[in-house]
Parts: sequence; structure tokens; C-alpha cells
Amino acid sequence: MDDQNKNLILATALSFLVILVWFVLFPPPEPTPGTEQTEIAATEGSEIQTPSASGTGTVGEATATAEEAQPEEQAPRVSIDTPRLKGSLSLSGGRIDELFLKDYKVSLEEDAPIVELLAPVGSDSAYYALYGWAPGSGVSGTDVPGPNTLWTLEQGETLGVDTPITLAWDNGNGLTFRRTVSVDENYMFSVTQSVENATGAEVSMAPYGILARHGIGEGGDLPGLKNFFILHEGVIGMADGTLTEVDYGDVRDFDIDPNERAQAEVYQVKEDGWIGFTDHYWMTTLIPEPGSAFKAAAKYDSRRKIYQTETVLPTLTVAPGATEEVSTRLFAGAKEWEAIREYQSEGVQKFIDSIDWGWFFFLTKPIFWLLHNINLLIGNMGWSIIGLTLIIKAILFPLAFKSYVSMAKMKELQPQMEALKEAAGDDRQKMQQGMMELYKKEKVNPAAGCLPILMQIPIFFSLYKVIFVTIELRQAPWFGPFQDLSAPDPTSIYNLFGLLPWAAPAPESFLALIFIGILPLLLGISMWLQQKLNPAPTDPTQAMIFAWMPWVFMFMLGGFASGLVVYWIANNTITFTQQYLIMRSQGYTPDVFGNIKSGFKKTPKTDGK
Repeated sequence: MDDQNKNLILATALSFLVILVWFVLFPPPEPTPGTEQTEIAATEGSEIQTPSASGTGTVGEATATAEEAQPEEQAPRVSIDTPRLKGSLSLSGGRIDELFLKDYKVSLEEDAPIVELLAPVGSDSAYYALYGWAPGSGVSGTDVPGPNTLWTLEQGETLGVDTPITLAWDNGNGLTFRRTVSVDENYMFSVTQSVENATGAEVSMAPYGILARHGIGEGGDLPGLKNFFILHEGVIGMADGTLTEVDYGDVRDFDIDPNERAQAEVYQVKEDGWIGFTDHYWMTTLIPEPGSAFKAAAKYDSRRKIYQTETVLPTLTVAPGATEEVSTRLFAGAKEWEAIREYQSEGVQKFIDSIDWGWFFFLTKPIFWLLHNINLLIGNMGWSIIGLTLIIKAILFPLAFKSYVSMAKMKELQPQMEALKEAAGDDRQKMQQGMMELYKKEKVNPAAGCLPILMQIPIFFSLYKVIFVTIELRQAPWFGPFQDLSAPDPTSIYNLFGLLPWAAPAPESFLALIFIGILPLLLGISMWLQQKLNPAPTDPTQAMIFAWMPWVFMFMLGGFASGLVVYWIANNTITFTQQYLIMRSQGYTPDVFGNIKSGFKKTPKTDGK
């Protein structure tokens, strides 16, 4: 076997190895049974350890008194109702602790419930936002509202887009606290906390916000999460331009902070930042006003099994007869690109980075931007993926043109190359020198054919990330049975793609890897036809590798998101057309049908074998 054949086989093996390693390291995630929300085991008790405050002066801890505590199911509630959200706010602690996303269902079933994001203590998925004041000088722990303080609804009835509500609590010692909550048309809440000082003495205290998630599953993972290698789920925050991502498991590994009585990590933010929890498609984030300094913290209370993120603003000094207030925001909803980008334009620093763009962010961001805008024009994500493929191929066309021209010239040089081999005999150095001179004379680059393939690898990985991570692809329909392009092909050879009266194998079963759907089958056929633009290699080993490759890829990619398989099929079809036309324009007409026929011919046996 000559060096050219060896190099070609090596390149083919390496390409195959790249895809194989990717498939092993990043297998398609198994579907999560039940709801799309994070389901967390409930724990007893609703007291939240209020953080110590940063700023001037020493600030202690706020605690709830026993007489303030009230069972969550008995506490009065205020309804939340907007075009996109519904839920309620508990007057016990003023928690925002029940929130549903009207635009998203947990599955494609017609009667599927909508996604629940926040849930009160005592439910199967306790997850809520809590605001309050940490006491400072002149104030005791019972003088400030605690996690179970029973507030009074002072103004408003239902929290809606144009109908804010105001809660009030009088501590009976000269301090009156108010909390005004409003919400926009998407997922952003605004919370304004104020304190009126009628004590006759100066007091100080620090406003804080808390996001808490209760529970931990067996084996150390929160149930319901994807737990997928390329997806970040856990704490996410931005501190003065630096993004922080900490998985839930790593939060449990924080050092014990004696001041917090919990495992904690603290981030000092000078001007701009935010912190919260992110899941696959949903996120909650505490956002102080831009330009304000604050202390952000991520904690894990191993005794009560509570994950917690906090923002603590500098201590406020309230003079006698004065009123002080501070405003913060809370994002609680779906990680929609349009909404998050709008909030970033309103001052939330680098909020778009809350979407997990991955290592290839310099590709995933523009690829998603382009796909999103194509979808705005077409209105169908499946056809938009095909449109994206056309644009990518158009951008890469100059490179592809040079590659296919070089390949056509290589075909024309085959007789001269064969003559060089015969003339050189066993002298490999002479043969290589002759070939290099021939390439130079004819201005042919033998490596040019690899460039389009090399360019496609990072694009393929980036598009995989886009389809898997972005909520715009979640349950995005195409046509017919393809109603979720972020999920594997739902059809199967097992039931002749739905023609036979039995169900296809479950997506997570081994049979689903064997009885693939129609899209992976089309992928294999498109790769096979692309190969037939050229005659089969004369070397038996090389010919065998090329013969099996389309069908191996067909099964390997069968469990990937159907949107990604659509892209690959479209890419192969466009590549086939480009290569055929360009090679014809250079005087070489590929004998596609002849190459297909020759592939079905049996290799004649030699004598004595």
C-alpha cells in the first residue's frame, strides 16, 4: 500500500475516531420522566438562615420567632397572573414561591400540564425567592421581618403586568417595613423594600434577597436534572464581567464558613452582577440594581439540605423619622434568547451568557442568531435548519470550490501518477519527488479535499450545542411525526415508520439504537451517495472502510437530536450537488450510477483461493 493510501486511511480513521469519542463522551441524554421542572425532595422546616450583611458596621442574623411561624398551607396568598405566568405569593415571609410558565408544557401530550418553576415549602419541589433585612446597630433580630413573618396586603389584589402589590409589616417598636412587587410582560419581577423609622433613634440594617432550593437525591444529585456532561446546571453568576458556574455537586464541596454555619462561597461585586440557579431551560436570578456594590454568595446547608444563593446589599442607616428604600430585580422563567437579550440591553450585565453556549461560544452564538432570525422569517424550525445549512454552505463555497477543483484535477492526473509509480518501482523517494513535481506543475493541492471536512467538525459540534441547549428548539415542530427537533427521530423501522399497529421501541432502550428512524436512514443513504461520486478505492482495506462508514454513522447518529440529523442530511445533499457540478465544470464527469453498480459486483476470486 502506497503512502497516499495510508494517509487517506489514517485520515478516515481519525475522523471516525473523533465522532466515536464524541458519541461515547456526549451520548444523547435520556428523557427525564415526569415533569420538565427540577423535582426536589421536600424537607421539614421553612426557616432560612439569613446571611450576615456586608457594608459599614457589624450586622448580625435575623431569625423568625415561633409565634410568627405559620403552616404554609394556612398562610394567605396573593395571586400572580400575567399573559405568561401564573402562581401566587405567600404572605408568610412574602415569599414568591408558586410560579407556572403558561407557554411551556412538560411534554408534547395534549393534556400535559404546564411547567412549574417555583414551589412552596412542603411541596415535592420547594423552590422560592425570599427577601428581607439583616439587622445592624440599634436593631435586634425580632425587629426585622423574618422568613415566616406574616405580612399584610396593603395595596393591590392580584400581581399582574400593570398591577403591582404592596405588603406591609409593623414590628410594633417604631419600624414599618413595606415591600412593593411588580412584574413585566415576560419573566422579570421588581422588588422594592423600604423601612420607615419612627423609633426616635438611628438604626441600621442591610437588605438581602435569597433563592432557596430544598432537597437532595440519592447519590448526591438533584432528581430531575439532566446531569449531562456538556450542560451546566447549578449556580450561575456574573460579578463585574466575570462569569461563575458551579455545579450542584461542587456547591456541596464548598468550605464550611463559620459565620454562615453552612458550606459557602462568597463573591464581592463592586458594580454590576447577578447570581442564581440555572437548569436546562429555566433560570432564577437575583439582580441588584446596576452600579451597586453587593455581596453574592452560594451556600449549601447539609443539615437541612438546602441550596441557596444570596445577594446582600450594603448596610443602610435610617435616621429618626426617615424612610430608606432599595430596589432589586428577580428573573424567574425560561431562558429565551429574545427576552434575556432585552434585559441585557436594559443594564443586566452579560445576561445573554446565562445561556450555556459552551467552549465554541464564538460559533454557537452567531449560529443561533442566524437560525433564530431565519425562523422568524420562515416560522418553522425544521426548514430554518435547512436554510441555515444553505447559508453555511454558501459561506464555505469558495473553500469547497477550490477543494473540488483540486479533486477533479487529481482524477485527471491518475494516469500520470500510475506512470510515475511504474517508473519508480520500489524507489519510494523517487516516486514521492515525482508526485510533488507533478502537483507543483499542475497546481494541485492533494490535501485540499480535507479542508471542508475539517471546517464542518466545529460547526457540527456547535450546532449540536445550539439544538440541545436553547429553549427555542425545545419541542420545536417540523412536520408529521417530527414534533420535537431537540429529541431523537420518533419513527422506527420496527413498525415501518408507523405503518404497522405497534409502538416503536422506547428511545432509551437498546432496540431503539438498532431499529432506527427514517432520518438516520436518509443520513446513511446521503453519505453513501456522496461516496459514489468517485470510484471505490482499489485497495481492499480502504474500500472496506469507505463501504461501511455511511452505515456506521447512520447508527451512531440515530439517537442524536433529529434537528441535527436534518442538518447533516441537508449538508450531504448540498455537498453532493456542489461536488458533482464543480467536477463537471472542470471536465471530469462523475459516473455515479457506474460506481453504484460496481459496488454491487462480487470481487472475483483468484486461482487457488
